[in-house]
Amino acid sequence: MKNNIGRTKGDKVFNVFVYVIMILLAIIILYPLWFVIIASVSSPDAILNGEVWLLPDVVDFSGFKRIFADKQIWIGYRNTILYTFFGTLLNIILTIPAGYALSRKELPYKKAFMWFFIITMFFGGGLIPFYVLIDKLGLIDNPLVLIIPQGLSVWNMFMVKAYYESNIPGELIEAAEIDGAGHFRTFSNIILPISKPIIAVMILFYAVGRWNSYFDAMLFIHSENLYPLQIILRNILIVNDNQSGGITGEDIYERLKLANQIKYGIIIVSSLPIILIYPFIQKYFEDGFLVGSFK
Repeated sequence: MKNNIGRTKGDKVFNVFVYVIMILLAIIILYPLWFVIIASVSSPDAILNGEVWLLPDVVDFSGFKRIFADKQIWIGYRNTILYTFFGTLLNIILTIPAGYALSRKELPYKKAFMWFFIITMFFGGGLIPFYVLIDKLGLIDNPLVLIIPQGLSVWNMFMVKAYYESNIPGELIEAAEIDGAGHFRTFSNIILPISKPIIAVMILFYAVGRWNSYFDAMLFIHSENLYPLQIILRNILIVNDNQSGGITGEDIYERLKLANQIKYGIIIVSSLPIILIYPFIQKYFEDGFLVGSFK
């Protein structure tokens, strides 16, 4: 009853309007995800004929069977898990200390370091010089090429810097210095234990990027046993979509149906691991993104 005190008719109309808008936005966002799920287990004929809207007509796992029948899928999963794990580990090792160092006012030549990183966000050497550099380093067809070159995101480093500037008071650092702690001990014993929110956010950002990465693999990886999952799934889709040579119109139609179903299955296969991981670190997002009080 107390919540209704002071509410005018206009307030109630506004609240209804807000709820309607939010529900519509939720439907717009969630329905495409739901459609991908039901389309991946529906019959290919129903998908092509536009008969699948809210529920699958019949449950058909032929698309998933075709995907997982390829042994390269499991090799791709293994490679992508390794690339994502070690790549994200390298990202965190470089990003967190760099962001913390740039957040300290006493850092020598801080402005020069800031400009050094900012310039890299707006200017690059281009694709051909980058390829030549990778070739000179001997990283062509080397799994390290999918880990080392993307070791640091300047944008993410600035996010870490902003987090430390907003959440770590100078008095805490001064107290550590009075107790005799040096820079490395202060960072490892005091800063890192209270950095869980921003570390969790960075892990998710980097891991999603690593998991979905395919462009560098297309350029620098030639051995199929080193392909990440995204390249293998792409090849499966292209093979089933573009095969030709001595086939009839009916064969083309059948292949189109299977390729269309495989397309939705590939989205599920490539996205499911990240979707499953997200809820475990979602609770850190508010603390990682928003500036809060220091406890």
